[in-house]
Amino acid sequence: MHLLYVLKLASRNMWRHRLRAFMTMAGIAVAIISFGLLRTVVDSWYAGAELGASGRLITRNAASLAFPLPVSHVDHVRRMQGVKAVTSANWFGGVYIDEKNFFPQFAIDPDTYFKVYPEYVVADKQLADFRRDRRGVIVGSKLAAKYGWKLGDQVPLQGTVYPGIWSFTIRGIYQGRDDKVDTGQFLMHWAYVNERVKSILPSLADQVGIIVVDISHPADAAVMSAAIDSLFKNSLTETRTETQKAFQLGFISMVDTILLAIQTVAYAVILIIMAVMANTMAMSARERTREYATLKSLGFSNGFVSSLILVESLSMALLGGILGVALTYPLADAFFAATRDLFVVFDIMPLTIVLQLLAAIVIGLAAALAPAINSARVSIVDGLRAVT
Repeated sequence: MHLLYVLKLASRNMWRHRLRAFMTMAGIAVAIISFGLLRTVVDSWYAGAELGASGRLITRNAASLAFPLPVSHVDHVRRMQGVKAVTSANWFGGVYIDEKNFFPQFAIDPDTYFKVYPEYVVADKQLADFRRDRRGVIVGSKLAAKYGWKLGDQVPLQGTVYPGIWSFTIRGIYQGRDDKVDTGQFLMHWAYVNERVKSILPSLADQVGIIVVDISHPADAAVMSAAIDSLFKNSLTETRTETQKAFQLGFISMVDTILLAIQTVAYAVILIIMAVMANTMAMSARERTREYATLKSLGFSNGFVSSLILVESLSMALLGGILGVALTYPLADAFFAATRDLFVVFDIMPLTIVLQLLAAIVIGLAAALAPAINSARVSIVDGLRAVT
C-alpha cells in the first residue's frame, strides 16, 4: 500500500509539468541512443577481426606491411607440411573517377584465391569467365550495387601505386556466404598487373603484399607460423606470420586512440545528461518544498519524501531509457546503411542494451540523490516558510 501510494504521488508530480517531463525524457533518450550507437561503432570495429578464420594465417614482410615479399615465397610455403592451400594478394590502390570513391582493390591468383576464401561465393560460369580474361575482375555484390555495375561493364582506374590508366571488365560478382562477409572488394589478376608492372616499374615486379595460408589443423597455428617464419630467417626478406584475426587486430590497434575517444564521448554524453537531469530534479524539489513540509507535518517520514523524489527521477529516466533503446535499432540500421563501406557488420550487442538501461537507472539515481537528501533535511518550519 505504501509503495502504491508513493508511485501514485510520484507519477502525479512527474506529469505536473508535462513539457519539462517530456523534454527531460527526450534528452535522456538522445543520450541513451548516442551511447548505444557509439558503443556499437566500437564493437563493430572489433567484430571484423573476430570473423577471421582460425585456420588461416597471414604472412607479410617482417619489416613492415608496406614492404612486399618475393612471389617465390608462395611456392616455398606451399610445399610445407601441414599447409592445405596457399594464395597471395597485392594491394592495387587505384582511383575510380574520384578519390572519394575508395574501396579495397587486390591483385590475386584466380586459381587459388577462392579456395582459401570459400566465404566468397562466385557462380561457376562467372569464375571461369574471370579466369579466362586477364583484364577481368570479380567485385563484391555490395560494391557492384553501390556503383551500379553489371557483368560486362568496363571499370577504369587511375593507378596510384602502379601509374597509368587501367581498364578492367567485370566478369563476376561474388556474394557472401553469410551477411558477415565483406562484399565490398575489387579483385583482379595478379599476373596481368605484374606483366604491366614489368614494363613500367620493373623494380616492383614479381612481388606480392601478403601470403595467405590455409592450414590443415587450426590448433597448430602458432607452430605453423613459427615454421613459416623460420623458413625465411636470415634471408633478404624475412617474414612475420600470424593468424588472420591477429593480423586484423594489428590494423585496429592503429586507430586505438580514435576508438578510445569514441568511448570517452559515449560516457561523457551520459555524464552531461546526468547533470542536466540533476538540475531538473533539484528545481522540482525546490518548487515542492512546502508540499514536502506539509507531508512531514501530517506524519510522513523523511524517507517517504525522499522516496517520492527518487521514484519520480527513476521513472523519468527509465521511460527515457526505454524510448532510447527502442529507437536505437532503427537508427543503427540507418547508420549502417550510410556507412557500409566502413563496417562489415553493425549489430547491437545484448550487453549494449543492458548498459543502456543501466545508464538510465544510474542517471535517475544520481539525479535524485542530492534533491532527496536536501528535502529530507529541511525542517517542517523552514519548509512551510519557503517561498516557491
